[in-house]
Amino acid sequence: MRNERKTEIKVGLTVLIGLVVLVWVLGWAKNFSLNSKEKKISVQFESVAGLSVGDQVTIKGIKKGYVDDIYMVNNTARVDLIVNEDADLRKDAKFSLMVLDLMGGKKIEIDPGNSSQPLDYQKIQTGLFLGDISTTMAMLSSVQDDLVDVIIEVKSSLNSLNKLLGNSEFTDEIQKSVISLNKLIAKTDKLISDNSKSINSLLDNSNDLIKNSNQFIVENKDDIQKTIKNINGLMTSTDSLVAQLSKFMSDVDKGENNIGKLVNDEKIMSDLQETLSQLKELSKIVLEQLKGEGFKVDADIF
Repeated sequence: MRNERKTEIKVGLTVLIGLVVLVWVLGWAKNFSLNSKEKKISVQFESVAGLSVGDQVTIKGIKKGYVDDIYMVNNTARVDLIVNEDADLRKDAKFSLMVLDLMGGKKIEIDPGNSSQPLDYQKIQTGLFLGDISTTMAMLSSVQDDLVDVIIEVKSSLNSLNKLLGNSEFTDEIQKSVISLNKLIAKTDKLISDNSKSINSLLDNSNDLIKNSNQFIVENKDDIQKTIKNINGLMTSTDSLVAQLSKFMSDVDKGENNIGKLVNDEKIMSDLQETLSQLKELSKIVLEQLKGEGFKVDADIF
């Protein structure tokens, strides 16, 4: 009787352990958890090609949740994620749909972010579809013709390059150029080496000149400023003088001053011309007398 009871207990424990293992396996396979403190996040994607309910959700590559539901909202794919309670997601967290393996499996990878503010789990997040092998192949198919043209052009360019490199005259010229360049570099190195002391001395003299110039400017700063001020004052005075001279000449042209009135008075100018003519005639008579019998003066003095 006692042995039968022990057997029943063993069978019961075995069945109980089997049920626990079965529930654990089902929970692991279906991402089922009895923890009610899990967090739910809704993320919208332009496309979730190949993603299925139950797929993994990872943070920094570590499994922290699963895909709970996938549905359409306003022509966009909406994905509900369940993440563990210990997942510390920030406001700037990023959600990416990427390939899990080469067999085409998908997962949601979360970058937790570095913001000081926590993630708002009530807000719809925006995810990024990074593409997979199928999308890559579709993209390659769309540019297939362009790739063919590019390959043809590259092949043509390589053929031309091979022909050019196969030209012995061209390669000889390149070799000569390289040899000449090496000789020039060697001569330059020798020139610099032979004149290193002179170059260093020139650099030292240049540094001394710069230092002395700086010292001179610092020591004579006040005098230089005064000189500049004096030059500015002289330029201002010169401008004023030129302006006054211009005004004077303008007044002369317009006859608004004494010289202008004298120059522009026709009667005075006529008398002046007549006087000059008489003076010229008198000078002519005096010269003729001096060349002849001498200068005679016939005058009655009373």
